[in-house]
Amino acid sequence: MKYSFRGCVASPATFILLFVIAPVSAQQFQDQSSTRFPLPALSEYTNQLTIGDLDNDGDLDIVWANGGNFTSAGSPELARIFINNGTGFFADESIARGSVSGLARGVELGDIEGDGDLDIIIAQDFNRQPMLLVNDGAGFFSNETIARLPAMLLSSPRAQFGDIDNDGDLDLYFAHGGAVSRFGSGQNQIFLNDGAGYFSIGTMFRHPTAVLPEPMDAIFGDVDGDFDLDIRTASTASAASRMYRNNGSGYFTFIGGVPSDNNAYSYDFGDIDGDGDLDLFGANANPAGNNSDLLLRNIGFTSFTDISVNLSPNPTVDDNDSKFFDYDNDGDLDLIVARLGGSAERIYNNDGTGDFTEVGGLITSIGDSTLDIMVADLTGDGRLDIVTAQGESGSFVNRIYVNTTGPVDDRAPRIVATEQLADTSDAGPYVVRAAILDDMTSDRNFFDRGVTLSYSVGDGPVQQVAMRYSGGQIYRGEIPSAGCGGGVVIYHVEARDFANNLGVGETMFFLVTGGGGMAGDLNNDTLIDAVDGAVLADVLLGIDTDPEHVCRADVNNDGNIDGLDVAAFVDAAV
Repeated sequence: MKYSFRGCVASPATFILLFVIAPVSAQQFQDQSSTRFPLPALSEYTNQLTIGDLDNDGDLDIVWANGGNFTSAGSPELARIFINNGTGFFADESIARGSVSGLARGVELGDIEGDGDLDIIIAQDFNRQPMLLVNDGAGFFSNETIARLPAMLLSSPRAQFGDIDNDGDLDLYFAHGGAVSRFGSGQNQIFLNDGAGYFSIGTMFRHPTAVLPEPMDAIFGDVDGDFDLDIRTASTASAASRMYRNNGSGYFTFIGGVPSDNNAYSYDFGDIDGDGDLDLFGANANPAGNNSDLLLRNIGFTSFTDISVNLSPNPTVDDNDSKFFDYDNDGDLDLIVARLGGSAERIYNNDGTGDFTEVGGLITSIGDSTLDIMVADLTGDGRLDIVTAQGESGSFVNRIYVNTTGPVDDRAPRIVATEQLADTSDAGPYVVRAAILDDMTSDRNFFDRGVTLSYSVGDGPVQQVAMRYSGGQIYRGEIPSAGCGGGVVIYHVEARDFANNLGVGETMFFLVTGGGGMAGDLNNDTLIDAVDGAVLADVLLGIDTDPEHVCRADVNNDGNIDGLDVAAFVDAAV
């Protein structure tokens, strides 16, 4: 029967409905937890999980957010770190790799200092300090919370990394429920990264003042196609979820145009109809308040329409999480829903237009309480597997369902849009952002094997620079200085997914005219003064390497920066 602590009991008709679904297919996702996860099986209260290559060995590892109870604090538990051997068999290396104990509700990965490895943020509930674990590059972590995070107690169910201000580093967003627990009311928080992985509070002015009840989730996504990160939050209080729009510089405003919800436990972005924008699935979030799910179609800019009728069936059974994934490799996003009770997770097939029909028999039936779910190729065979986090009731044994019969992914990522740069006289560097989607979703988009920005200047050779993940579906790269002579800059984005399929974006170009400004005006403020002289001195000494300053330091335009430029500067100043 349905677990009564959520105050909802499923009717017999609901259970009948669950069996009147699409024809049963061969079981594609098989529970192999007892052979692939460490034994004896751990029985811990796991609230969430995240997946990523912690040790930079080319396969995907798992971090589990453990500890606590549903409405009371409960006991702290170790955040487990499971290391993949490359073929989907995992070892528990939590203690050896520096994990910590706490009341972890949320866990996420992000490269906080730009050194190429994944660090860990842990969100704690029940008025506790979030924790930051810094990776040494080989998957061993040091707890640097005190040094790097503001001292702030939060009741946080979720923390997310995202470059909200487009400065090239990952900031932090926390859902926050106030001084007691996530079931209270609080102001969500922004922590700004200084570029070296040290954070300061940036909530004031950047986030609307909004003390909202019962926060459960927060997720980044560019919902309006302007290459910056907007935010969707979830709340179990009626109509308390929010959509916040980014102005491009990391300042957020509340926006309407999103249908209200009720009792939302999580949201997941995904392009369900192939039109390039982000649609939304809300677990348990239907405004009817009956524990059914909410499906929203993005109809442009920041407006959404409720198409929950496209879920067949959409039972009233109390769901917790979801992910989109193309389990049949037909080019559209299907859906898996994590259930609190029942006999199995629900998998829906997408007809390509955003109409979803449940397909039974695809996954091993286990009656347990799933609080979080993710999809990833954990065995290295090009197929997406399923991992679930178990807590609240049942056996508390986390699961891995291996994709044994599904097709191998042979579809490249889609570079949906690449930022068009305007013609300029600036010397660079030039920031380029791109929106990229693939055949799966997570709170960090898809798992990739590299996203690069290819470019050439004038008749120069084609070169590549790595693009960093910004959050949502956005990636960011910088084309270095085009040089003082300028020229046409041609560029495009390439993305390789975890199955090594390569997607290539549209070719773009812009013109750098070179030079520009008055001779001797090194800081381009239309004045030639002592400030410019100081800049010139720093360039000559090698202290200032700003490309535009270096270009303007060649005051006599002879291709060299030397004493003759000092003389030319003096003449210009006179």
